[in-house]
Amino acid sequence: MNRAADNIRILAASMVEKAKSGHPGGAMGGADFANVLYSEFLQYDPSDPNWINRDRFFLDPGHMSPMLYSVLCLAGFFELDDLKQFRQWGSVTPGHPEVDLKRGVENTSGPLGQGHVYAVGAAIAAKFLAAKFGSWMDHTIYAFISDGGIQEEISQGGGRIAGHLGLDNLIMFYDSNDIQLSTETKDVSSEDVEKKYQAWGWEVITIAGNDVNAIRSAIIKAKSVTGKPTIIIGKTIMGKGALAADGSSFERKCATHGMPLGESGASFEKSIANLGGDAGNPFVIFEDVKALYATRRAELIAAAAKKKAEQAAWEAENPELAAKLHKFFSKTAPELDFSAIQQKPNQATRAASATVLGELAKKVENMIVSSADLSNSDKTDGFLKNTKAITRDDFSGSFLQAGVCELTMAAIMNGMALHGGVIPACGTFFVFSDYMKPAVRMAALMELQVIYIWTHDAFRVGEDGPTHEPVEQEAQIRLMEKLQNHSHRNSVLVLRPADVIETTVAWKMALENTLTPTALILSRQNINDLPAKTDRYTEALQSEKGAYIVEDCEGTPDVVLLASGSEVSTLVDGAVLLKAENVKVRIVSVPSEGLFRSQSKEYQESVIPSGIKVFGLTAGLPVNLEGLVGSNGKVWGLQSFGFSAPAKVLDEKLGYTAQNVYNQVKAML
Repeated sequence: MNRAADNIRILAASMVEKAKSGHPGGAMGGADFANVLYSEFLQYDPSDPNWINRDRFFLDPGHMSPMLYSVLCLAGFFELDDLKQFRQWGSVTPGHPEVDLKRGVENTSGPLGQGHVYAVGAAIAAKFLAAKFGSWMDHTIYAFISDGGIQEEISQGGGRIAGHLGLDNLIMFYDSNDIQLSTETKDVSSEDVEKKYQAWGWEVITIAGNDVNAIRSAIIKAKSVTGKPTIIIGKTIMGKGALAADGSSFERKCATHGMPLGESGASFEKSIANLGGDAGNPFVIFEDVKALYATRRAELIAAAAKKKAEQAAWEAENPELAAKLHKFFSKTAPELDFSAIQQKPNQATRAASATVLGELAKKVENMIVSSADLSNSDKTDGFLKNTKAITRDDFSGSFLQAGVCELTMAAIMNGMALHGGVIPACGTFFVFSDYMKPAVRMAALMELQVIYIWTHDAFRVGEDGPTHEPVEQEAQIRLMEKLQNHSHRNSVLVLRPADVIETTVAWKMALENTLTPTALILSRQNINDLPAKTDRYTEALQSEKGAYIVEDCEGTPDVVLLASGSEVSTLVDGAVLLKAENVKVRIVSVPSEGLFRSQSKEYQESVIPSGIKVFGLTAGLPVNLEGLVGSNGKVWGLQSFGFSAPAKVLDEKLGYTAQNVYNQVKAML
């Protein structure tokens, strides 16, 4: 076992040395835990990496990727040639891990703190599914965190929620080596981590983190704990095995954290020799280590076959539940008749969202909705009214009351999506999307179906004042519509519906979008329904093209008026004044510019013809619409933060009225 851990250390250090870039020290220190976990405890099927009932391992410190790639190489997921291409163009071993189930990588990690919270989300999802389908689905979620992740504020939210819910299927190893990138940890922190996690309700086990027997005993104990998650605090040695040129120890040095051994002041050659390798040919798996992992591979396949047989027997006895289980993990959209959802007219779109959520709670059994202490205000309580909250004693509910922790909540949603089998959605005020952005970005990068319900979408929050009034937030999230993921799709679908029926359609689009996150931006205040020539729902389905004509004129228009959300109805009112003076007007609703830009040039031209004046109205920054308006028109938007006053007063003072639409368009024409 020690030789296998040294093999991981050699491979990890050699990857970084060859790439002339990376972080060898932490990988060398954490190798013992990774080795014990993969060679003795982690349950998975090497021949079926997508097996739904596998244990999951979530790495938080993505800079320790050399450790992960090395142990996965021993396990047969990577070739030695893959390790030699670490951090190179086109390689399968990027600098920080990117989710790749066929190679055993469960999550993309890099921004410290988020990775272990994914594990919290996965543990919740696992318990939720076991409550529906039975204890045969029980499996363990493992996480690995470092000093940096412990310090990141998100760890407080993850620690609190995991302890509060008693997630005894969660085991986290804390690689406590007392060394950070630029300092020793004692220079920045003197907290008692043991007491902190005990206060949150965790089982805490502290061990010598490079001792195989201590690690083994700690995991065995952790797996026997009930009613609480476990953190194993492993006091490890940064750069374990590293030597200087004179043969003296070069362990416990900050320098090995973020640079190759040969550049840190250590001797790569002496260090590799000290670990039992050949510096001239370091990319080797020792024969006895090959045998160890070959034996483990055979054991894993046999154990998985046994568990799959148990599942098959359960499926034979429960065919309806079995069909439901396969549907949950298929990543296909639920089949619903959204046209049958009855909306009250002229409501706020957050209220319309609540109506849809009430139906989803009854008909989409694998949906979990969460709110950051705002369920009665962001109206996610529309879902809660038809289900119940998840508690430590009952995971059969499907609503997670997360408390005030927007970033943690968003990362938990990512973990649920990574686990699979559930559709996660979460809500808060749009202005607080600022807190969530790091996790939203990771969901976009990992191509996860997570739905964000962001309400109170504009300055019309009113009396709450500028701290609660989003102005620049829409521009920020719409940048994600312009940014493509690695599958060449818009990385996020952003939808700001213009009335209650567009909100129904927006939810339809969100559930059908299984390939990326979706952001729903919803109003606090009531909005007048848009006019309809025939059936409003049928017309609103045109939202699926990102933008569409709401109201048109005979012949070629003199001006195209466009907006999203609340401002579309203001354009409708302004158009009445313009048409009274024989101005030919076309009104366009643009719930998603990114989706509209994805349509054919012919369709785009049919909606917003070139050579015709365009006027855009946005409650956010003018840049929201400037790309569509172009140089042949103008945008009326906010140029400053909001102000504290009633919403109607703000509309008047800031120019969001029919009269100002008329004034601006007349001046432009």
